[in-house]
Amino acid sequence: MWRHVASNFLTFLVLIVFLMGGAILWGQSQYVTAGPLEQSMCLRVERGSNMTRVSEDLVERGAVTNGALFRIGADYSGKAGQLKAGSWLIPEAASMQDMTDIITRGGASTCGTQVVYRIGISQVSAEVRELDPATETFVEVADFELMADGSRPSEYTEVIDRRDTRYRIDVAEGVTSWQIITALNAIEVLEDPIEGVPPEGSLAPFSYEVESSDSRLGLLEQMRDVQRTRLSEAWDARNPDVPLEDPAEVLILASIIEKETGVADERPQVASVFVNRIRRGMRLQTDPTVIYGITNGEGVLGRGLRQSELRKATPYNTYVIEGLPPTPIANPGEASLMAAVQPDETPYLFFVADGTGGHAFAETLDEHNRNVARWRQIEAERESE
Repeated sequence: MWRHVASNFLTFLVLIVFLMGGAILWGQSQYVTAGPLEQSMCLRVERGSNMTRVSEDLVERGAVTNGALFRIGADYSGKAGQLKAGSWLIPEAASMQDMTDIITRGGASTCGTQVVYRIGISQVSAEVRELDPATETFVEVADFELMADGSRPSEYTEVIDRRDTRYRIDVAEGVTSWQIITALNAIEVLEDPIEGVPPEGSLAPFSYEVESSDSRLGLLEQMRDVQRTRLSEAWDARNPDVPLEDPAEVLILASIIEKETGVADERPQVASVFVNRIRRGMRLQTDPTVIYGITNGEGVLGRGLRQSELRKATPYNTYVIEGLPPTPIANPGEASLMAAVQPDETPYLFFVADGTGGHAFAETLDEHNRNVARWRQIEAERESE
């Protein structure tokens, strides 16, 4: 009898172990299998939250079907205590394992709110935008002039106090160092005010990811590092017959190219005009250098140049001085640096605006004068409209 009871008990234990093993295998399979989420979503994890709250949110939003299984899987993988606050993009059909990895990985938020500061030549703006998880594209919430007087919009002031808000600073090609420093000092999420203005041309136009409370001084050094690297690479890639003595002259010419054209494909052509003039000992005769001599890079002139200003002898008046001005007149981008060291081979010595945003190039003065006459006609027609 006892032998029979023992046999039945052993059979029962085997069955229990078998069922438990099957349940574990089923649970593991469910944990790594594609989930029911039909389109991407943004999951916000608040500071101080836990896996229970997160799992309940995921169940409510249809990302997982079993919150308990999600929590058990996170605990089994050793990640239950590694939850990171932030806003996380959960892709369509993400498995529970995928979601656990996403919300415990850390780093910058991958969705939610982003503030983009744009430092341009004529204005500095701030855009608040939200990522639409369904399309994975940003939707504008607010856009305003950062340097304008008056209060900030509430859409902005509310999000800059949130820990998971992401920040980016876009520095346009051709802005001056003074413009960059003035803008950085106006961005209130950064710390350590900058005193003084770095040398013109030393800061790289680029898109910089920053975090709240980052140091302005650290960002400034990053800008310098990027520009030093770009300039070094351009100098190493220069055509051997380009008439520039050192990287400093490359930086000066690149800044002039940057200010003369906003058309990317034109930069090597514009560079060729200045290189051809340098080779022939001709004056560069470029308006942006004259303007810099008037403004010292502190904002825009906002009007046309006067004849007296074109005749006045200053270190930056290339209608009067020989060769390059003493310093860059802006912070050039990578394309202008490369154009300075790898200009097109052309016979051109002149160029003028053509009314389309680009320029008309000429080899002779007579041809150039005809191009100028056409441009003045276009200006007159526009003024009469």
